[in-house]
Amino acid sequence: MSQAPAARPPLTILLATPRGFCAGVDRAIQIVERGIAKYGAPVYVRHEIVHNRHVVERLKALGAVFVEELAECPPDRPVVFSAHGVPKAVPAEAKARKMLYLDATCPLVSKVHVEAGRHFDAGREIVLIGHAGHPEVVGTMGQLPEGAVVLIETVADAQAFTPKDPANVAFVTQTTLSVDDTAEIVAALRGRFPAIAAPYKEDICYATTNRQEAVKAVAARSQVLLVLGSANSSNSVRLAEVARRAGSVAHLIDDADGLDLAWLDGVQVVGVTAGASAPEVLVQGVIDRLSRSFAVSVEEIDAERETVSFKLPRVLA
Repeated sequence: MSQAPAARPPLTILLATPRGFCAGVDRAIQIVERGIAKYGAPVYVRHEIVHNRHVVERLKALGAVFVEELAECPPDRPVVFSAHGVPKAVPAEAKARKMLYLDATCPLVSKVHVEAGRHFDAGREIVLIGHAGHPEVVGTMGQLPEGAVVLIETVADAQAFTPKDPANVAFVTQTTLSVDDTAEIVAALRGRFPAIAAPYKEDICYATTNRQEAVKAVAARSQVLLVLGSANSSNSVRLAEVARRAGSVAHLIDDADGLDLAWLDGVQVVGVTAGASAPEVLVQGVIDRLSRSFAVSVEEIDAERETVSFKLPRVLA
């Protein structure tokens, strides 16, 4: 007699909402797509347009060529600046070479650039809370003369910072940081410099904040939490960190191929989210993969609904 197939074990999938693309990422990708449609291929992109391998590979297939420096771009083809922003020297060089460039910098990153400039014009010493080497940090520091911005990554850095005038200091932040970690650094700065000038509105962007709050809600009910996103994506890495801090076992994976089913041995509830640069198709791929091995039920956990959208550059609208 043939043996009946073993029943698939039950698994509840808790989907974090919001997750995946934010308005700035969606705008940046559209700029590349519409640039290719309008000007033909190739269209050059300085740095990955957003930090997601799948997005980059899809755009390459459409005709995008990704480079790290403007010098790698021919002067007769359009170039797109990534969503992370660029130092002022980059568009200046593009203008000098008479290049057509499209700026896909997220408007919320541009807001930080404007704030830093305002503080500089007011004669304040500027602290940037962020991660060294991240392109957004490089772009923000590159808005002002060298030495005008001091980078602080940790509470220890905040305690060690020695300004020329403690009564004339300001801070700005990278937009994709951990909300909780940043709050600790800001508290340390305010403890030392009560008069420190702060952003008019929180620099950590709405999408980063909302996704971290959604992860906290899901992590509270999940044994394991899967974060879809690439390892070089700051906001995706932060989501995994937030989940771990909330008590869940978290794994950052590019896609369903990165899923190890051994992680789910004995697990009844798994949370799933995606970083702000990760497309929703990757989430569906994980659900499909889990559905082949488990009797899956899916529950969406709402934290915050997003209605933000950003206009495209006028030349592409």
